[in-house]
Amino acid sequence: MKTRTRLMGHAIHPMLVVFPLGLFTAAVVFDLVELITGNVTFAQVGFWDITAGLVGAVLAALAGLTDWISVPGHTRAKAVGLRHGLLNAAVTVIFLIAWAMRISRDGHVAGGGIFILELIGLVIAVAAAWLGGELVQRLAVGIDERAAPDAPSSLRHSPVDGPRVSGTPQR
Repeated sequence: MKTRTRLMGHAIHPMLVVFPLGLFTAAVVFDLVELITGNVTFAQVGFWDITAGLVGAVLAALAGLTDWISVPGHTRAKAVGLRHGLLNAAVTVIFLIAWAMRISRDGHVAGGGIFILELIGLVIAVAAAWLGGELVQRLAVGIDERAAPDAPSSLRHSPVDGPRVSGTPQR
């Protein structure tokens, strides 16, 4: 099932999700290093990683919601997509809370309690990412109908290109 939000032939949502996931993971790592070393610079990097991750999460959510709306109702894909989106919303809220709690702290230090909150958010993010993989790899959401090992480039837009069958020679 091809998704609505595309850029140069590729679904936008998978392109965007790597940013919040990577930035939130990096924030947890930098906050752990700050907890171990006491070097506040690592806490500041973690704080700004969360800041950028929140912006990325909103952009990814908008693209994901647009795609989810186009998934046929009463399908397993619709239900899995809903759980995927709700878990990602929970992750975003958790990191937003952690971010808000750190704004007024000296050096934006997380401390032990906020760090545990971030770890919980990261565990939920892994579960949400697994569901996203289920959507793509098992339920074929976001997959072009003409996808095949031999498919032409997604940059190629020719009206004579019809549906492809795997193994059919290219023109």
